[in-house]
Amino acid sequence: MDIACQRLHNQRIEPAAFTTPAEAVAWFGAVQAQDYLGALWAVGLRMREATERSVEAALTERRIVRTWPLRGTLHFVAAADVHWMLELATPRVLERSRRRLHDEFGLDDPVFAGARKVIERALRGGRQLTRPALYQVLESARISAEGQRGLHILWWLAQQGVICHGTREGKQPTFVLLDEWLPAAKRFSREEALAELALRYFTSRGPATPQDFTWWSGLAAADARIALEIVQPQLLRETRGGSTYWRSTSALPNPALKSSVVHLLPAYDEYAIAYKDRGHVLSPAHSAKAGNGIFNPVIVVDGHIAGTWKRTLGRASVAVAPSPFVAFDKASGKALEGAAHRYAAFVGLSAAMTEPVASVKPRKPPKGAGERSL
Repeated sequence: MDIACQRLHNQRIEPAAFTTPAEAVAWFGAVQAQDYLGALWAVGLRMREATERSVEAALTERRIVRTWPLRGTLHFVAAADVHWMLELATPRVLERSRRRLHDEFGLDDPVFAGARKVIERALRGGRQLTRPALYQVLESARISAEGQRGLHILWWLAQQGVICHGTREGKQPTFVLLDEWLPAAKRFSREEALAELALRYFTSRGPATPQDFTWWSGLAAADARIALEIVQPQLLRETRGGSTYWRSTSALPNPALKSSVVHLLPAYDEYAIAYKDRGHVLSPAHSAKAGNGIFNPVIVVDGHIAGTWKRTLGRASVAVAPSPFVAFDKASGKALEGAAHRYAAFVGLSAAMTEPVASVKPRKPPKGAGERSL
């Protein structure tokens, strides 16, 4: 079985394995969530049964949290993992951003300290405020939030573990005090945290290379090497095409993958973004059309990215518009329709395909998919 199919299984896309959103998120350690609605689906598609409402309920119930734990980017994180992950990975991100924020926005330690005081005071007692409301709080304290200053202040304080996202107010996310929102959690030593992050990564996303892990985690290369060294006894190593790949020794055997297995993935899904080298799942010939597998929602056929898709929400139905890179055969077209119905059920609507896909020419695997690197 090729690497793409192994990842499809270890990422619990095929077959979907989880019963709760918290279980799914904890398996990964962190699930990228800058596209909020797409991230809800990223969790839901890995569950046996899920709706958008049930995944969002896990956020409201504080079982999972949306914050900035890795690479300065929004992720979903299981409640028990938020504190140790922030402590491990965010100091490097903040230090690397310090000069840019000072030079471009006039933000420095005194400004951040003053902003922290007024925001803590505004949120204390369980209050939840939207971003515009917090900008007003800053302005009232004579701390300018103009331009992108307010956004960067909130970003900085979230990575310091002061605030995180709470529930949504309409379509607006709110912010809360992290230590009020979540109960005290176990703290790890740095070595324990490095090991935990590496083990989660290679278990949920293997086979993967050390370079893939370094990219995804945002750790310094030296720290990523230490993390891998600590967990090597719990991993299996294999070499393909001159590259070394690691996966967990506890991974379940890969089931036989039936042909024409089709999934609709959101933009920024871990299936693509968790790897520096995406050549195992995306042909270089299709990279630009697929937004490098990251920036566009993608159609995955038998483990390989074979097209993109868009949705249009109506009152009673969601229209799914596929854009295949290659012609789909009848079986793949039927499987795509099934994937569209599954997504529609997730958002609580019926599905409507905007164009026929089941009667076109037989599909051939894209040249370069599988082992070629980008």
